[in-house]
Amino acid sequence: MKQTLIWIGALIVGAILGLLQADWLNQLTDYVAVVYTRLFQLLAVPTIVLAVTTTLASFGKGQGTGRIFRHTVTYTLLTTTVAAAVGLLLYVLIAPGNLPSDAVNVGQEAVADAPQLSYRSHIISLVPNNIVRPFLDGNVLSLLLLAAALGFGLSRMPESDNKTAVVRLLLGLQELLFMLIRGLIWTLPVGIVAFAAQLSAQLTAGVVADSLGRYVAVVLAGNVLQFSVVLPLFLLLRGLNPVRTLAKMMPAVLMALFSKSSAATLPVTIQCAEERLKADPKVARFVLPICTTINMNGCAAFILVTSLFVMQQGGVELTWTTMLTWLVISVLSAIGNAGVPMGCYFLTLSLMSGIDASVAVLGIILPIYTIIDMVETAVNVWSDSCVCAMTDNDLK
Repeated sequence: MKQTLIWIGALIVGAILGLLQADWLNQLTDYVAVVYTRLFQLLAVPTIVLAVTTTLASFGKGQGTGRIFRHTVTYTLLTTTVAAAVGLLLYVLIAPGNLPSDAVNVGQEAVADAPQLSYRSHIISLVPNNIVRPFLDGNVLSLLLLAAALGFGLSRMPESDNKTAVVRLLLGLQELLFMLIRGLIWTLPVGIVAFAAQLSAQLTAGVVADSLGRYVAVVLAGNVLQFSVVLPLFLLLRGLNPVRTLAKMMPAVLMALFSKSSAATLPVTIQCAEERLKADPKVARFVLPICTTINMNGCAAFILVTSLFVMQQGGVELTWTTMLTWLVISVLSAIGNAGVPMGCYFLTLSLMSGIDASVAVLGIILPIYTIIDMVETAVNVWSDSCVCAMTDNDLK
């Protein structure tokens, strides 16, 4: 309770500092926010590899791994599909209108130099060609493949002193890493002040454009409903208290909100799940790294709503067949989206480029994507936490 109050106080202080609109203060808070984001990104990569490797090495031979994985994938598919469906329903109800042509022309300039992704090149990039490159690139899916291979390999090695030494070394490194994470979390209120000041300054400067009000309302309302209604219902159906679960995972959710990175938040998420939620470490250290990669509730809703909005601007008739088809595409795209900077945005850009839609509309969305990305990431991490809690509860 004390820690939660400190975090809320940091949020309030940061919001007030952002409202002051002082250039030197904005530069200072930006600097502090970047430092904290980089530190968590630094810890995220070894956290993913060590968590998956040690977990699989510990019980890769048994049925536990398969059961945990099946539960994780099942809950991921269910929550992600519902998130996209909520976004679709809100899009139909709120019905965003078309943008003026001059706004679209401005948007064309904004996406002129944006990187274009192809699914073929993205899939090939997931297969590492050396052991160092995934660490340097921070490629989460490649790291998961590498960690899974190492973990399964260790689990199937004959019992020997060498195997025991390797596993002990990995477990020791993991405990050292978690000690560093706990120390960083202890200082995190300073980072929260900076993150909150950033957000407050952006809102005061008028980042959110009135012309996209209905579109923004659909995206944000969908995320809010997923966060506050859908995911709690999943927990209730499994006999879990959503209020208690959220209270225990709140540090991770807040970190996700301001860091805009599920991967960077992963160390905090694991620490909260184990120490505050009291989830089995074997479950938390296996489920959460996987969820960080494939459980993208907020991203699925963004891809679907934004794709429909972009196609609508290009004159595409949005029939129910078209919308349901794109719901499936959005869910599958979100699951395969991990490891790409601003992944939801650029993946949507790639999808729209592939069907020759008016990608200029994405240029208009770009200035407000920071706010959307914050909310999406918080939803993603809250969903990861729910999947972990439900899986842990199912296996007890």
